[in-house]
Amino acid sequence: MTNDEGESDDGLPACEVDREPDPSDSLRTFGAVVQALREHAGHSRAEFAESVRYSKHTVASVELGRRMPDRAFVERAEQALGNTGALRKAAQFLTRGDKGLAAWFRQWARLERVAESLCTYECRLVPGLLQSEGYARAVFEGTAPVVTDDEVENLLAVRMRRQRMLYERPKAPFSFIVEEHVFRRRFGDAGRMRELYDTVLERAAPRNVTLQIVPVDAGLHTCLDGPVRLLETPDGRRFGYSEGQQNGRLISDVKEVSLLQRRYDTLRSQALNPEDSRGLLERLRGEL
Repeated sequence: MTNDEGESDDGLPACEVDREPDPSDSLRTFGAVVQALREHAGHSRAEFAESVRYSKHTVASVELGRRMPDRAFVERAEQALGNTGALRKAAQFLTRGDKGLAAWFRQWARLERVAESLCTYECRLVPGLLQSEGYARAVFEGTAPVVTDDEVENLLAVRMRRQRMLYERPKAPFSFIVEEHVFRRRFGDAGRMRELYDTVLERAAPRNVTLQIVPVDAGLHTCLDGPVRLLETPDGRRFGYSEGQQNGRLISDVKEVSLLQRRYDTLRSQALNPEDSRGLLERLRGEL
């Protein structure tokens, strides 16, 4: 149970102070699992609240996906509901409901923030971490259905905030492979295109960032199935991510991630080296 200051009996902060303004799908799913296990065990919400030493209100908020459970809640719920490990494993994939991130992207974004390395192949548009503000704004303004000006500003703020990873984590390698035609696609006047090229060149300048371009005359290659994202976590696990129209999929299967990594590594050997890639961008800028 909690005291009047919103803390559990052992002094840990109660998760009822951690209300989510925009609940994510993972929070709702986790809450539904907690409720199902509680009901299967025959506990009322009040009985369960007493056993985990949180208020009934907090338990209800977690079950409804309105609050992010803290570690103490997860551990006590595990012990109270059979200690199967299901809740501990599910809790690893909980994400907050950032309004500026698509629901299907949030889980990947959570891993991305702590990744030891990140690899990105793009054939559709300039990767988000390399985009200029003008390019990102044009992408958001061109979505369907149309979003409001306030929503565009929020999306833009989240995109710019994500880009800080490149500078805040100088020891983490960031590798980007991008098709040449992506950089040739016009989205505005010459000034906005120059801003894009200048931004990409600046983002790719740090020693931990590598940009390679696949020239238009390179022919067919191993990643034609679509964009590829790969990362490695601090504990050595590898994940992949694929995205399409209004959906995204986190890939954790070892064999599938290994296959994607082999394809990415093969394409890296076929793309222009970083120096030549930089030279190509500078030539494109000079042609404007």
